[in-house]
Amino acid sequence: MTNELLLIGTLIVLYGAVLLWFYLFGTGGLMAFTVFATIAANIEVLILIDAYGMEMTLGNILFATTFLVTDILSEIAGKKAAQRAVWAGIAANVLFILVSQSWLAYIPSVNDWAMPSMKAIFSNTPRMMLSSLAVYAVAQVFDVWLYHKWWEITEKKTGDHRAFLWLRNNGSTLVSQMVNTVLFTALAFWGTYDIPTLISVALSSYVIFIFTSLLDTPVVYAARRLHDKKAGHTADADVA
Repeated sequence: MTNELLLIGTLIVLYGAVLLWFYLFGTGGLMAFTVFATIAANIEVLILIDAYGMEMTLGNILFATTFLVTDILSEIAGKKAAQRAVWAGIAANVLFILVSQSWLAYIPSVNDWAMPSMKAIFSNTPRMMLSSLAVYAVAQVFDVWLYHKWWEITEKKTGDHRAFLWLRNNGSTLVSQMVNTVLFTALAFWGTYDIPTLISVALSSYVIFIFTSLLDTPVVYAARRLHDKKAGHTADADVA
C-alpha cells in the first residue's frame, strides 16, 4: 500500500498547495504553479509504478493540477488569464528543454558523479517533453474553450452566471483529460513499451484523471470563495 498512500498524500499536498499559492500570491501564484507543475510532471512521468492494481506513470497528479489551475483562472479571472497560464507553462518547458540539453553537452570533470545519472534521465526528456508540450497545448486550449462553452450554456439556461460550477469544471476536464491521455501515451511511449503496456498506461492514467477531476471540484469552489472574500475585503476598504 506504500504507492497508494503516497499517491493519496501527493494529491492532498498538491491540491492544498494550489489553494495556498492562490491565497498567498493571487493569480500570479497560479501562473507560477503551472510552470512548476508542467516541468516537474514531465520529469516524473519517466517513472513507472504499480498502484491500485494498475501499472501507471507518475506525473498524472501533477498534470491534473494544471487543469485545476486553468479552471480556477477561468472561473475567477476569465478566459484570457487561463490561456496565459497555458502559454506560460509551454514557454517554461521549451526553455527547460534547451537548458537541460545543454547540460549534457558539457565534458564532466574526472571527479564528477552526477553526469551519468543526468544523461540517463535527460537523454529521454526531449521526446517526453516535446510530446507533452504538443499534447498539453491541444488539451489545455481545448479545456479552456470547453469550460467557457459549458459556462455559456448553463448561464443561458439558468440566467445565473455562477450556477453549475461543478458541471463546467468536470464537463471540461473529464473530456480534455481523455484527449490528453490518448495523445500523450501514443506520442511519448510508442515504441518504448509494447501495446498491452501502452493500453494499461492509458487506461490507468485516465482512471486517475477521473478521480483527480472529481476531487478537484471542491478546490475550485474553495478558490472562488477565497476570491470572493478578497474581493469583498477590497470593496470594503475602498468604501472606507
